[in-house]
Amino acid sequence: MRAMAERAGESSGGLLSKPGEWWSRSRDFVVKVREEMRRVTWPTRTEVYATTFVVILTAIFFGLYLWGLDLLFDRVVAGILRVLGA
Repeated sequence: MRAMAERAGESSGGLLSKPGEWWSRSRDFVVKVREEMRRVTWPTRTEVYATTFVVILTAIFFGLYLWGLDLLFDRVVAGILRVLGA
């Protein structure tokens, strides 16, 4: 158990033991994030509008579909309850 705890402390980087190292790692992280963000292929305005349109239409379609199913089940259950006299 002790060996595992020691390895866990090593793998976490010893956050409290070396504050100078923490700043160095944080700076390296930010530099790498900025580099990666430059490599991202951002969508064009047209692509964003097109995918937004598809998402909105899909949400409307499924909303209407679920509303229809809810209405159908409501009527079926109401009919069953009416037949049973509840």
